[in-house]
Amino acid sequence: MKKTLFTASLACLAILALAAKKTDDPVLMTVNGKPVHKSEFEYLYHKNNTQQLQPQTVDEYMKMFVDYKLKVADAEKNGLDTMKSYVDELDRYRADLAKPYMTDSTVYKDLVREAYDHAVRDVKVSHIMFAPGQNAEDTKRQEQLADSVRNALLAGADWDDAAARFSVDMGTSRNGGSMGWLPAGRFPWAFEKASYDTPEGGLSPVVNSGFGFHIVRVDATRPSRGEVRASHILKLTMNKTPEEQARAKQQIDSIYNVLKAGADFAEVAKAESEDGSAQSGGDLGWFGSGMMVAEFDSTAFALPTDGLSEPIQTRFGWHIIKNTGHKPVPSFDEMKPDLEAMIANSERAIQPEQAFLDKISKEYDSKILPDGVAKVEALIAANPGGYDSVAIEALRVSDIPVIEVNGRKVPVSTIMDHVAVTMDKSVNGGMVVINKAISDMLPYETAQEYRDNLVNINADYRNLVNEYRDGILLFDISNRRVWEAATKDKKGLEEYFRAHKDQYKWEKPKYKGFIVFAPDDSTANVARQWAESQKLELDPSTFAEKMRKQFNRKIRVERIIAAEGDNPISDYLFFNGPAPDTSKLSWPSFFGYAGHLATQPEEAIDVRGAVTTDYQNALEAAWLDEIRKAYPVKINKKVAKSLK
Repeated sequence: MKKTLFTASLACLAILALAAKKTDDPVLMTVNGKPVHKSEFEYLYHKNNTQQLQPQTVDEYMKMFVDYKLKVADAEKNGLDTMKSYVDELDRYRADLAKPYMTDSTVYKDLVREAYDHAVRDVKVSHIMFAPGQNAEDTKRQEQLADSVRNALLAGADWDDAAARFSVDMGTSRNGGSMGWLPAGRFPWAFEKASYDTPEGGLSPVVNSGFGFHIVRVDATRPSRGEVRASHILKLTMNKTPEEQARAKQQIDSIYNVLKAGADFAEVAKAESEDGSAQSGGDLGWFGSGMMVAEFDSTAFALPTDGLSEPIQTRFGWHIIKNTGHKPVPSFDEMKPDLEAMIANSERAIQPEQAFLDKISKEYDSKILPDGVAKVEALIAANPGGYDSVAIEALRVSDIPVIEVNGRKVPVSTIMDHVAVTMDKSVNGGMVVINKAISDMLPYETAQEYRDNLVNINADYRNLVNEYRDGILLFDISNRRVWEAATKDKKGLEEYFRAHKDQYKWEKPKYKGFIVFAPDDSTANVARQWAESQKLELDPSTFAEKMRKQFNRKIRVERIIAAEGDNPISDYLFFNGPAPDTSKLSWPSFFGYAGHLATQPEEAIDVRGAVTTDYQNALEAAWLDEIRKAYPVKINKKVAKSLK
């Protein structure tokens, strides 16, 4: 399932549902000793009726439901629920399904509101950026450098001088680190948050944006101006000679005069603008503050709708701007879906889940067991080869507990599948990667414990999990006992046909035989002569196999059962029909071989589809009879009467 950050309202409902007691969802029946709750039956009953043209009564559906659960019980009896592929698929589904139940709705609401608070105001910022570091040691050094520069600034050092000396952002270091007005949602969240949380005139703490370390200075704040839509005409001056720059100024002035005289802006832009937007009449679409260079930005926002600017200069060249629209920041409710999508695609997405997990970790007293970790280290130390394959194999089967969650102890053997490979065979080398795996697995085991408990305390979640779980088992066991059994059991299929031959009739005779196709008459003649010389049998597997082995892909063999009028080629070969047009076929040459006219089906393959379906139905009926006797079903009549 795609990963989705569910809305706060859904998460809130899920968490409230946890308060429901088990007694609110009584056991309706037991199937082979396994309880089935009332809510599961009602959930599937109502879902089934919404998909049926003719709704079923509770009693009618009850019979189907019991058979469905009996089949699942048979799948469990045959060990299908222990297969690794099944376990892994179910675990992935449960983890995805549990997400809305494992989210702190308060944290999520705060994130959405915070994102909107940023959207309704702009901040003008400058920054000093330090490199992210090439390794752990270098990263720590860069962070320490950033801290020392910040302390110096707080003590009165000159900002512009520090930006020029230390900032690795070459685009801003020479102008005091100025980034201009910062639009919300355009920069890494850590950087944006530092910019909006820092008061005007203040310095942020050192912040790691993922691209490096930053000291942010907030130079000004203002209410957001919303967005404008603008078109422009550009004459480039960047990297031009002085003469070319002067010519560009003359050209833009001439264009401005033409526009003032009433010329169509879009047509002039298409003809004159030296920008990629020229083909769309200069249209740049909607944009917010800070998305254009400062001179362009201030001019576009200052113009009234349909207003035309005089030529202005940016580092790119000379522009004439036309404002074609303005819209304020949308309301919170209008903007909420976009804000939620923005959060889902940023590092903030994990925060509501992490907050919930932190809370559950405290409730479950999730912890690493120091005594167990010490025993693991002692096991490695006692091995002559240290952390070698012998020690690793011993740990893979060891029951030494290293994690405890809600009283459940997790052995080191569970952790070993997640331990990174290391070439360091020393005791310390082994413990480094093992301790890392233990730390990483602690929140995973906590989440797993919660999901396991969620099945018992939340009916909605339990019903969805059971539906998916039973669906996988039902498919696998039905495939094994019915569908695949019918298609692979050629002997059984033929015996079934013989026993029920009178049920299968043709309205008119059909020709049974083979058609061999070839790319040309020469190949077809060679194939015909070879087939006749070998006196090949009619059996499809024998004939087709031998022909393909002899001629490889030079011919194609098809077994045919066709009445007159079913196929123009068979009509021509077997019923004296007219010659078909094969000029457009990839295999235009053909001949018939080893066929005869049958008045009625002679074997199962003659009516394979119908016989297979009937045989499958017979297998299923026999299977149901078997499992109804094998697995006891007990229905609580009192609970059954309350079904709705």
